[in-house]
Amino acid sequence: MFLNQRNVCSVFLVFLVIDVLVIQTAGEFTADDCWALGLNKANLLCSSCDQLQPFGLELLKDHCKQCCHRDESVNAVKQYARARLEVCTCKFGAYPQIQAFIKSDRPAKYPNLQIKYVRGLDPIIKLMDEEGNVQEVLAIDKWNTETVDEFLRTHLVSSDEEIKIRLNLV
Repeated sequence: MFLNQRNVCSVFLVFLVIDVLVIQTAGEFTADDCWALGLNKANLLCSSCDQLQPFGLELLKDHCKQCCHRDESVNAVKQYARARLEVCTCKFGAYPQIQAFIKSDRPAKYPNLQIKYVRGLDPIIKLMDEEGNVQEVLAIDKWNTETVDEFLRTHLVSSDEEIKIRLNLV
């Protein structure tokens, strides 16, 4: 059988419709389906789906809800004793959102956050344990001010929790 471009497109559309129907009847997307939509099922919290509207992405909300994990598992989020945000001041022009975060009063909310200026470095966050050993390094060049703030609020041990840990009250 000879398939021309029109037949190939028709066959593709039929398979696409079948795939969508199977997904809709199953009620939840697979990790591959979510990835194809640009969503990472492994790390997506349902509360993030509610934050799509300010960015004009309401159309993704239904798909997002089928790819997310309930926020109850937020307690399982790994937290770190300290963090160090490193950036070169010469890069502030390229990363105004990072400059805005550093120059604002937001870093003061995190006593266990250190700002370090390293010549020529794009912005990164180094997450450390109690002894100051680096556990993770994340590039934050694409993050906005609110994302940096939310990340630190979620992944840094708050000063109350840090005091309890040091006093062995946990």
